Amino acid sequence: MSDQLKKLPAPDTLPDLLLTLIALSGEFPTSQVNRLPSTKAYQQKVVKRLKKELLVYTYSQNSLRGLRLTADAKSLLSADRPERFAPLFTGDTMTNAPKYSVPHRLRLHRMAEVLVTMYHAGVLMFPWEKPAVFQSSPPPAHTHVTQPAYYSSREVKEIGPQSSMIRGSRSTGTLLTDGGSFVVYNTGPSQIKWEFKAEMRFKFLLQTELCQQRLPAQYMDAGVDAVVFGADMGRLDTLMGIGDGLSHNNFVLDGGFEHFYFFPSNRKGETLVRLLSDGELRASLDALLLSGLRPPNPGLPIENDGLEGDTPVLFSYLCDMPRLRRFDNALTIHGRDGIVICFDFQEEAYRRCLGPHIQLQCLDLEAVERSVFPSPEKRSSSSPSSCPSP
Repeated sequence: MSDQLKKLPAPDTLPDLLLTLIALSGEFPTSQVNRLPSTKAYQQKVVKRLKKELLVYTYSQNSLRGLRLTADAKSLLSADRPERFAPLFTGDTMTNAPKYSVPHRLRLHRMAEVLVTMYHAGVLMFPWEKPAVFQSSPPPAHTHVTQPAYYSSREVKEIGPQSSMIRGSRSTGTLLTDGGSFVVYNTGPSQIKWEFKAEMRFKFLLQTELCQQRLPAQYMDAGVDAVVFGADMGRLDTLMGIGDGLSHNNFVLDGGFEHFYFFPSNRKGETLVRLLSDGELRASLDALLLSGLRPPNPGLPIENDGLEGDTPVLFSYLCDMPRLRRFDNALTIHGRDGIVICFDFQEEAYRRCLGPHIQLQCLDLEAVERSVFPSPEKRSSSSPSSCPSP
């Protein structure tokens, strides 16, 4: 290796992780640096070091601050690991030549936020970790997604001419799990102006290309649902149609996706991603919740996951917004009371969005993690991404 290449940080360190995330996103919001592993002091030290070595710089305009790679950093990464980075720095792609308008930069920031969440949730999100599902040539017949994997919208567009179907979509990418596929969105701290036709084309692309042609053995009978991230639980009000009444917000509840989940972009949301991605974890938690209830009654005109006496109970710790609304509406129509089980950090937002006939029973997030999730030792040994060290 030349003396020039020695300027790159060592693999599997925080500086290496930050450079990689900037490369994958095009521009990494400075507000997300504190979500990376290690202490705040070391995070700041890393950013200063990379700037001093002329590998990154801060681009700040219109109150948006983001980290971008210098031309030298792109050259060094491409020469050091061409199979990983050369495709990111080729042509007029958003990762090679990010644009400077506010809408384009906000999109890059939202995509970067999702990458960080997926990284912490243990989801395969680096392109070189995952099966090549969306290449122009279909994957081999034996291809199987054995671990939860996230494909950015840039990766999905590598599918070929079919990618024109999703032009205009607000999606940041696609999450593939053992239970199905999910179109992923991120509102950030603001609203999304949904483009209904574009989002339905994205769903149709996954149904036809992924579920029926590329991975039919795994996804032929699985549904295509959606996940939307937001800065905090306060975003739920707008998504559920509370407050402003803008018609474009009805997209979440209009039936385009049978299941549409809302997660905050923080550690709590990372836990929800893990639960969504792992059917065994969800089954363990559901079994614990059901142990104090009567079994669900599919004959009721109200969706339910169990009964407390005669009162229908809904497990809504994953914040499935259409299902919550259906439950609320059905209780109103039939003049019944109901119980919704959620996490403690969801309680305040749920109270604003649901009717008075619903009682909330709240779970302690950390207690659930201790009871249901694998031990830290077991989790770290099976994690797809190593944790950077100083």
